[in-house]
Amino acid sequence: MLPLLNLKRQYENIKEEANLAAIEVLENCSYIMGDNVKLFEKEFSEYLGVKHSVSVGNGTDALIIALKALNIGEGDEVITTPYTFFATAEAISFVGATPVFVDVRLDTFNIDESKIEEKITSKTKAILPVHIFGQCADMDAINDIAKKHNLYVIEDACQAAGAEYKGKKAGSLADISCFSFFPTKNLACAGDGGMICTNNDEINTICRALKVHGSGEMGQRAYNFLNDIKEKIEDETDRDNTIYNPKKYYNYLIGHNSRLDEVQASILRIKLRHLDEYITNRRKTAEFYKQNLKVTDLKMPYEDKIGKHSYHLFIVQSDDRENIVAELAKPGIATGIYYPVPLHLQKCYSNLGYKVGDMPNAEYLSKRTFAIPMFPEINNKEKNFVVNTIKSL
Repeated sequence: MLPLLNLKRQYENIKEEANLAAIEVLENCSYIMGDNVKLFEKEFSEYLGVKHSVSVGNGTDALIIALKALNIGEGDEVITTPYTFFATAEAISFVGATPVFVDVRLDTFNIDESKIEEKITSKTKAILPVHIFGQCADMDAINDIAKKHNLYVIEDACQAAGAEYKGKKAGSLADISCFSFFPTKNLACAGDGGMICTNNDEINTICRALKVHGSGEMGQRAYNFLNDIKEKIEDETDRDNTIYNPKKYYNYLIGHNSRLDEVQASILRIKLRHLDEYITNRRKTAEFYKQNLKVTDLKMPYEDKIGKHSYHLFIVQSDDRENIVAELAKPGIATGIYYPVPLHLQKCYSNLGYKVGDMPNAEYLSKRTFAIPMFPEINNKEKNFVVNTIKSL
């Protein structure tokens, strides 16, 4: 059986270092917001070239907290893509706002920047592009539209750790960005994890407050900022948050309980050092597939040359998807269909009034696209197995 992603193989490559790091956390008994979390936030900021990184419990929480930090809520609209994982639109709905879907481009699968402006209304507060499958959306065009209409831009970079756009890292291209470290992602922990990144000091403060119940020093700072209160607040001294922190019992905002734990941070610090290597290997595999499958009638993924695709998934297209997927399963080659139902046609959004035909490109792709095995550690024998099996079909 050849899986889409081999998690065990990546673990084996860092096993000794990862085990020692996890054991050290257990021996120190500092599990919450300790040194590994602080250092990972610092190292991730340096990797992206941003001022602030705020670790949270998962990618969905990152999106929700980012939206709340921008004061987006009831009665507001956020423009986004219908061709992505549900969490993007779900986060918008969760804060009380309405997702407004804009169709995608057929080449990059990203939101079609040329169709955004026509969807802007007086209720629009932000544009939320997704760097789908590891390729950045056209951020220059999106940022220009946002600036013209005084809107925020929120990058959903959950699938794009390590990707680049015009020499800049995904996640450094907007007012605020969000990452997921779910085990299947390019940068993955051994469970759930997420990150919010920004260059804005005030947004950083609000996010840090919201992730821990709106309490403590950051809660007070955020409250004062939001209410235009000028007051000197003493910085918290370093403390172990596992057992007792008296400041957590003073709450200033209604927030969340969304923290990346020390064990996950210790693993992510190790994997971050390998991330560029992981991306290089993914790109080599992508090039191998493209060169060796171009003789088939499968449509290969397009890579915009102004960026650097990180190939979270390798997505091909076929009108005969169902039969090909079934045939590949026989010798044990895993595939995945991303995404079978575009978001505007999901049952939970029937109240928004979208119908079949409203997003023709997203609907077209949802019937044709599927993923074949892609992970940094895939070997030549496995790649040839995939290629030769597909050719035989």
